[in-house]
Amino acid sequence: MSKADILIVDDEANTLASLARAFRLAGHEATVCDNAAKALELAKSRPFDLILSDVVMPGRDGLALLEDLKSSGVAAPVVMMSGQAHIEMAVKATRLGAMDFLEKPLSTDKLLLTVDNALKLKRLETENLELRRRVGRHELVWTGEAMQRVMAQIDRVAASESRVCIYGETGTGKELVAHTLHEKSARAAGPFVTLNCAAIPAELIESELFGHEKGSFTGAAQRHIGKFEQAHHGTLFLDEIGDMPLAMQTRLLRVLEESEVERIGGDKPAAVDVRVVVATHRNLEEMVEAGSFRRDLYHRVVVFPITLPPLRARREDIPSLVEHFARQVCMQNGWKPVPFAAEAVEALREYPWPGNIRELRNAVERLLLLAGETVVAATVELALPHRAAGSAAGVSVEAGAVGSGPLAQRVAEFERATLLAELERCGGHVTNAAKAVGLERSHFYKKCEQVGIDLRAERG
Repeated sequence: MSKADILIVDDEANTLASLARAFRLAGHEATVCDNAAKALELAKSRPFDLILSDVVMPGRDGLALLEDLKSSGVAAPVVMMSGQAHIEMAVKATRLGAMDFLEKPLSTDKLLLTVDNALKLKRLETENLELRRRVGRHELVWTGEAMQRVMAQIDRVAASESRVCIYGETGTGKELVAHTLHEKSARAAGPFVTLNCAAIPAELIESELFGHEKGSFTGAAQRHIGKFEQAHHGTLFLDEIGDMPLAMQTRLLRVLEESEVERIGGDKPAAVDVRVVVATHRNLEEMVEAGSFRRDLYHRVVVFPITLPPLRARREDIPSLVEHFARQVCMQNGWKPVPFAAEAVEALREYPWPGNIRELRNAVERLLLLAGETVVAATVELALPHRAAGSAAGVSVEAGAVGSGPLAQRVAEFERATLLAELERCGGHVTNAAKAVGLERSHFYKKCEQVGIDLRAERG
């Protein structure tokens, strides 16, 4: 049986003591509480594996607590217990979301079986949620030597507790590598939590990392659990750590040294068991010399560096990546699979990919939207930023670099150039051009009208 963290709620001191003793003897952790209000605060402040609550209590009873827990988004399964049980009470508890209803006096065997079932249910729900969320998102795809060396490094360090720093250009898949490290580690059953240091304003990053108490500053309407506590027993991935403000680097260093955090406005620290993995596109050594990154923090987080090659240095992986992304995009959108012609894949291999894998994934999705029954080289020519989007009726535009006005104007210009080029390629045949860009004939006419194409003139 796995170890569980259990919250017990009952107004009888003897019941709390006996249940806590039984759970602890079985190897579980038990937190006791004698009223619903305090129980709700505890459940919101940390993740329990199971909440066991009496029904009849002074003030707010157990059923009211159950409603509060569900409305507050507490995910822990709840088991109700009562010495005054009846069918109506059990039915109401089940309808409110209770996992089980136990009648007092409670047998130890029944209690431990209930805990085991709750852990199994939680594990299944977590696994199903993760499978639905991922849909292949966290799969590293590679065939060439460049990534083979990276995978060897991942396999070597994943099972350890060593901190890893992932270097790489934007879009190379640093978060994907961090997730792979987590999945191959002993912490795989724990949470994987991410924070992009470049995406959070400097004044909010402390709250995001360490959390805050209700009323600790203007706008703190309720308690917030920070990323470190969210990642307890798991992995915390700090992306773009080179963009973290110096003042916050000092506080992060202390947390890494002491393995405990204190929320803003809090009065006592909380122990955290977290493996920290960081990533950056910057040169941290140069930042240390320039004084913009703390030297002591550098030595704390750069224990085992992994450098990801840019996509242009791993062109042999592009066919596999294209196939993977095409399958992923079609599955997520419910589309029929669309094959890529060999010349289309070769055209993708020749492109320099300044945006790396992220750009490739976006390009594959764009190509599938533009394609007919097959993605061909001509479609690639239209979709990649450095390719000519076509010229017809005196129009010559580069896709992705059209105009200099608002985004909507640039998109309209790109769409206009794409439709004109497809009409030219199809010899003015509207039905074939519509099929090539994946539109119904009527929708093709409407789109042409929207972007200022006179089909009569084009065909005349």
